[in-house]
Amino acid sequence: MTEPDTVAPTPLIRLRGVTRVYGQGSAEVQALRGVDLDIDAGEFVAIMGPSGSGKSTAMNIIGCLDTPSAGAYLFRGVAVHRLDRDQRALLRRAHLGFVFQGFNLLPRTSAQENVELPLLYRGLPAAARHKAAREALAAVGLDGREKHTPAELSGGQQQRVAIARALVTNPTVLLADEPTGNLDTQRGREIMELLAGLNRDRGITVLMVTHEPEMAAYAHRVVHFVDGLIDSDRAQVSAAVPAAVETA
Repeated sequence: MTEPDTVAPTPLIRLRGVTRVYGQGSAEVQALRGVDLDIDAGEFVAIMGPSGSGKSTAMNIIGCLDTPSAGAYLFRGVAVHRLDRDQRALLRRAHLGFVFQGFNLLPRTSAQENVELPLLYRGLPAAARHKAAREALAAVGLDGREKHTPAELSGGQQQRVAIARALVTNPTVLLADEPTGNLDTQRGREIMELLAGLNRDRGITVLMVTHEPEMAAYAHRVVHFVDGLIDSDRAQVSAAVPAAVETA
């Protein structure tokens, strides 16, 4: 009896021959020069590389904040590079959550109101928004801080609010751009442990740009960009494992 053929699962994210060119003539800059990249559902991937290597451009294309000049970007098999602006916005709202280095919180607005913003844009009723925001804040360890404004929170707590805001829409992918860049080492580790836990316990795919090897060590894979191309792509053991061994 012959074994049935097995079909490899379609990657959640697939880039094929992706280029991105800015400017024209003597001012032309090739940010990406033909990138091939697959990311499976449930992975935690760190993207690294020097300034100008193309890592942030790749992140912006995956996040539907930018479009490739050439090549293909597929999300769950859908050709994102062929979608119009409104269709990309719908995909972004339905599947993607964003966390940035600068937190991007409204300064005179409470933590709960900041987290509710994506749901407000979706038109959810107030009661549903309040409940979802409280649950998201509790998930990042900020239960009881709902009424605090950013000025009343530490940098690490502000980043937790930003992560809660990204989580409140139940994203398929969490895109984190230098999420620990404005934090000290201890607060940075706390944020990385939180992201690793969300990836492990909720199955959220995490794609993170970072300059910090210590933070990249939490990822399952490290993709290194150089001059608009992927220079290396390697699997690794999460930093959470050796950390647990050291404290035992």
